[in-house]
Amino acid sequence: MTDLLRRGLKIAHLRLLAGLAESGRIGIAGGRLGLSQPAASRLLSEAEEIAGVALRRRDGRGIALTPEGEALAARARRALSEIALAGRELAEGREGETGHVRLGAVTGAALEVVMPALATARRALPRVSVEVEVGTTAVLTALLRDGTLDFALCRLPEDDPEDFTIAGLRPEPISLVVGRGHPLVGAGPVPATRLLDHDWVLPAPQALLHQAVARAFAARGLPAPRGGLVTASLLLTLGWLAQTDAIAPLATAVARQFVAGGDHALLAEDLGLTVAPYGIVRRRDDTPTPAAARIIALVAGV
Repeated sequence: MTDLLRRGLKIAHLRLLAGLAESGRIGIAGGRLGLSQPAASRLLSEAEEIAGVALRRRDGRGIALTPEGEALAARARRALSEIALAGRELAEGREGETGHVRLGAVTGAALEVVMPALATARRALPRVSVEVEVGTTAVLTALLRDGTLDFALCRLPEDDPEDFTIAGLRPEPISLVVGRGHPLVGAGPVPATRLLDHDWVLPAPQALLHQAVARAFAARGLPAPRGGLVTASLLLTLGWLAQTDAIAPLATAVARQFVAGGDHALLAEDLGLTVAPYGIVRRRDDTPTPAAARIIALVAGV
């Protein structure tokens, strides 16, 4: 990057490349910079001349970046993220008592850890606002890579885990949830064979939760349960359970929250379901803002 800067690479080039990687259209990417399409095309040509390689090629839908263009665009996003982070640090002050923090969490961690930490933060740091993104590890680590999140409570991604650090690992047990009127409620410990008599609500097969269920049944020499409904939506899962005799595996922290509401119940079973522990995940090369560091400390203390 240093050599490119000496050759004349500017912030405008980086912003255009980042926008082009996102939209695939020169007009849209340029418009976000207040440039006409011809002006954006000239700026992109200038970036190619500085880089000494082709950064884009045409395809049927617009413009696609070459491998070299994709690599430079990825670095551009990181560089722009660092500049934005520097601006936040200057605006927030050094003590972390003001500012805005963006964190992510898998669902169980959001309820079990983030909610009580934020309750403390509202009292201890009233001038710090917090934005929370709830999603899967894949979604959250992608947002971490782009600098959209300051940190996340999740697991390391399967691709390029060395780009991140993880600390404060916490186990995540799983419980089986049903509607309050389910025929297995109150039947005592339910054997795995009887669980197979009912439809299940499961996330997609590649999800950790789905795989944990399949492993638990396979360990008992049984087939995986049939997924009558495949969804990652917690709201849809709970609604479906309340209206059917389906079974759903949910993080125990999540399950307890909603069982207390009265429409759902936990099944007594001995599958021993669990997924990989989660922890506080950050980009390896990242230094948190003072406000983010204060929130991380509160999360770690829950």
